[in-house]
Amino acid sequence: MEYVCSELNNGEIINVSHKEYPLFYATLYGDKILCAKFSKRLSCAVKHLPIRVEFNFEYNTQKALDMGVSKDPSLVVNGEIFLEGLKEAEGITEKFQKLLKS
Repeated sequence: MEYVCSELNNGEIINVSHKEYPLFYATLYGDKILCAKFSKRLSCAVKHLPIRVEFNFEYNTQKALDMGVSKDPSLVVNGEIFLEGLKEAEGITEKFQKLLKS
């Protein structure tokens, strides 16, 4: 399935058809409006990389605090805080590129 820059759905996997790509699990924490904006940027930033990412949303403030999240929205990847605050797509791409190199 080809992805265009669009708001992600809970549980959606970017690049799902590429089973050869590594799979990462990401959760966006924050309010619904900021998470929707961030998810659209994420879809643009990641769709061309050799990576699969399963996205989920968490709007519960207490769960965010329990994860150590301090900014709205924040992205947690594989259980670690990955990005905090509303980032531009280019910055998100760079961060995932670094993740792939490590």
